[in-house]
Amino acid sequence: MKKITKLLMLLTLLAIVYSCSDDLEVKPNDPLREDSDAFYSKPDAYTRAIAGVYANLSITSTTGAGDSNLGGIDAGFSQYGRVLWYLNTLTTDEAIWSYEGGNDLGVRELQRNIWDAENPFFRGMFSRAMLQVALANEFLRQSTPSKLSSRGISDQEQTKIQEFRNESRVLRAFAYYNMMDLFGKAAFNDENQSVGVKGQQYNRQQLFDFIESELLEVIPNLKAPRTNQQGRLDQGMARMILAKIYLNAEVYIGENRYADCIEQCTQIINGGYSLEPNYLDNFKADNDTSTEIIFALQSDGILTQNYGPTTVMVNGSIGSLPSEQNGASFGVGAGGWGGAIRLRKQFVEKFNGFEFDFDARKTISGGGDRSLEITNVTNRNQGYILQKFSNVTSTGISGSNSVFVDTDFPLFRLADVYLMYAEAQMRNDGATNGSSTTNVSSTSLGYINALRERANDGNFANVTSSQVTLDFILDERTRELHWEAHRRQDLIRFDKFTGGNYNWAWKGNGLNGIALPSHFKVFPLHPLTLSSNTNLTQNTGY
Repeated sequence: MKKITKLLMLLTLLAIVYSCSDDLEVKPNDPLREDSDAFYSKPDAYTRAIAGVYANLSITSTTGAGDSNLGGIDAGFSQYGRVLWYLNTLTTDEAIWSYEGGNDLGVRELQRNIWDAENPFFRGMFSRAMLQVALANEFLRQSTPSKLSSRGISDQEQTKIQEFRNESRVLRAFAYYNMMDLFGKAAFNDENQSVGVKGQQYNRQQLFDFIESELLEVIPNLKAPRTNQQGRLDQGMARMILAKIYLNAEVYIGENRYADCIEQCTQIINGGYSLEPNYLDNFKADNDTSTEIIFALQSDGILTQNYGPTTVMVNGSIGSLPSEQNGASFGVGAGGWGGAIRLRKQFVEKFNGFEFDFDARKTISGGGDRSLEITNVTNRNQGYILQKFSNVTSTGISGSNSVFVDTDFPLFRLADVYLMYAEAQMRNDGATNGSSTTNVSSTSLGYINALRERANDGNFANVTSSQVTLDFILDERTRELHWEAHRRQDLIRFDKFTGGNYNWAWKGNGLNGIALPSHFKVFPLHPLTLSSNTNLTQNTGY
């Protein structure tokens, strides 16, 4: 059983006590709705309220997995982690979804890179992220010193609430980071604006500056890494967002911030995290005990049922062939979702070579009746399958539910930090995209080989400095971090997402891949998003 934060997420009123913003269509008819003063007069109100801010990352409503508190959007299409996973994974070489019609409207366009602004996943992601901002803002409005004093909150309780305020600011910064990365813009609101005010459009530079200043200000007041209650964030999470924006700063704002990325990575590495000895334990039903995960989206098969990324990946990993109907070994139903997710050829080939024969990260299954090539996307028997995520604990016990998994989704891991450090160091020291420069430092090489040794039980897979170019780092990132929602961002940073420098099966709707236009580096805003806030403008090219 997961710890108390899971229970709080179930009990929370989520968006019920918040009017939020006119930018969002939040369902107003929940029977539990009550006004703010009535809610905050109750015992543990602020604990429940901050749990609601966290809960928005995992659940879509208080009434079940099939419902969404965002009106007009399918629950699965508006679950934070799932949409984040779709936009960053299905649009790349790492995975492809078998079902392209019916209830999966919009998937075909995403994974063939032929989307337009009408795609429902764009509305789902933007709205869910903006709801995260609205929830955080409202918590901050309701927890000012004057509000707390007027409600007779004790000094001891106020100290705890101040911790919640700091965490709320990080959760808001995370939402703005996602919008900056995916859409290149957001409607900006903070707690100083009145509820219902339509946010002004912030571009990447403005969002970057806000995220950076917020996190730098709040980090000293956050719990030290690995000292907070399980499920709550700490300095490691905040530093990870900073490291990400610094690593991608040339994409976001045209500036070299690699030295700053190195500094944040160093702080995280020295923060007490350690690699989990067994790579796959990071992706099992008890991964909330991982010493490596910096922050995860919580999942519980009973308490927080949702069609989020881990439920999708575990059920979707079960193959369609009779010999692959082994759902019990994954902790779900025998057939899972019948070959829903498969691997594109180019990802599989990243593990070619004898040095990966015993690599724990190579959980790829195929051959025989299952072909490597995918010539027909809807043929579930084509394309190899992956067995990375499961709903079984590290001790072999199945999760609490055979559909909704107990496995948390690891947003940030120490392994990612190791590879970010190495890449930032090489770029800071002069390596550029497409070059054969091998300027990896001994420290960076040590981090890379720590991952190689972990994956191979300390055996022969180590690399030498002469092998490590930036392209090697990109390939190693997908070998280590595949299906963890990093790939699109990585390909853009390496100038291999748009254009024709690197093609994969069905990129641009071509069997062998075709070049994409440069404006596809950001997604468009859905027409309903634009109509809800006239301050927002459409991205160029859409």
